[in-house]
Amino acid sequence: MKKAFMGVRLKRLREERRLTQQALASAIGISLSYLNQLENNQRPLTIAVLLKLNAVFGVDVQLFSEDDEARLVADLRETLSPTVVGENVSAAEIRELAVNMPAVARAIISLSRNHRLAIEQTAVLAARLGEDRQAATAILPSTPHEEVRDFFYARHNYFAELDDAAEQLAQQLAPSRQLTSASLSDHLRDKFGITVMFDDAPAAAHRRFDQECATLHLSRKLEPGQQAFQLATQIALLACDGELSALVDGARFTNVDTRGLARIGLANYFAGALIMPYGEFLDAAQKLRYDIELLGQKFGVGFETTCHRLSTLQRPSARGVPFFFIRVDRAGNISKRQSATDFHFSRIGGTCPLWNVYEAFATPERILTQLAQMPDDRTYLWIARTVTHREGGYGSLSKTFAVALGCDIRHAEEIVYSRGLDVHDPASATPIGIGCKVCERVDCPQRAFPPLGRPLMIDERQAYFSPYAASTP
Repeated sequence: MKKAFMGVRLKRLREERRLTQQALASAIGISLSYLNQLENNQRPLTIAVLLKLNAVFGVDVQLFSEDDEARLVADLRETLSPTVVGENVSAAEIRELAVNMPAVARAIISLSRNHRLAIEQTAVLAARLGEDRQAATAILPSTPHEEVRDFFYARHNYFAELDDAAEQLAQQLAPSRQLTSASLSDHLRDKFGITVMFDDAPAAAHRRFDQECATLHLSRKLEPGQQAFQLATQIALLACDGELSALVDGARFTNVDTRGLARIGLANYFAGALIMPYGEFLDAAQKLRYDIELLGQKFGVGFETTCHRLSTLQRPSARGVPFFFIRVDRAGNISKRQSATDFHFSRIGGTCPLWNVYEAFATPERILTQLAQMPDDRTYLWIARTVTHREGGYGSLSKTFAVALGCDIRHAEEIVYSRGLDVHDPASATPIGIGCKVCERVDCPQRAFPPLGRPLMIDERQAYFSPYAASTP
């Protein structure tokens, strides 16, 4: 047993037994000064003292267990993370709380869980009343990323001022051909006096702008399409500074980090619109029946970038298919979600495991299609595929996501991915839900836990909590 300084726990035990220090010291056969040192963490609690406490008072040794301390530390780290409390609580402070004041630590964890449950229950109620986006956004505490995603969602992922400006610039730079990184570099040099340099920095670094030297540094590890996108993003930050500021100010973000993130997101939007000009891209998309791979080849961009651009085609005078766009990792974390229409991405308890976006990880880089029916009987066509970002040599880690693009079934005939699907037969659709905590499908074989706000029936309790239950009811 390593040295364990647990004076506060020992003091609490004595106070619960309503003993003086002298009475406790006499009961376990140690001196008063030794007990005082133990309680003030000047001496470690030894196995001998612990055994005496157990023999005299029947104290459960788990009260002084290091395993219990480790569990408390883990729970406290989650509860007191900067994204939750808005302040950095050091590992030393967390450990001190777990070791010396475990009851307080457990109380903090309990309060946090109750608070989270209350938020989820309120958000679930809002979702059932058809107010998921507006009400849940107001109820659930947001990170800067969530706030920016909600901002794009509220604008239906379309910004006319940026799309129009990007299309006009694309016509000036390359009226009859595809924009390349070379032409964009020339524009930065001629218009803004900026030199573009390609370095050996990791691709994850994307770009670095040295304002004093008027030099834009890009990683030479980026693909040509990625290089063009980063160059276009820098052009947006320089040429559309007023438009970006007006949009960010209009959103009334109060957090500096959120404002900065929104600005980058809008600059990225402009970059996509510059490389894939609205009119030309929409015309190609309709002619190719929204074939993502063929569109990517035509405009020199990747699968994910093409999907993202397809979710923005909502110009009032020339609308494309209103797509929903989402990117998730293997753990179900949603890192991107955009919607040009009214599909509600849940922020409550994850998404549905029957959704083909998760099946995509089992068949890397293969496009999967799915007809999915929501609990409100609305049916959607979904396309999902994995994308992998890798840099470095053998043994280096890579980033793999599943990207999904969806639309209402009424648009299925316009899309090449409906080929071979019986879009007119309701029985061919997979019943999915927004998430287990919101979905009311009690007969779902993949349900992880019951919906919030509904009491469990006796047979449901057995299905959820029996170790021998093969599936939920």
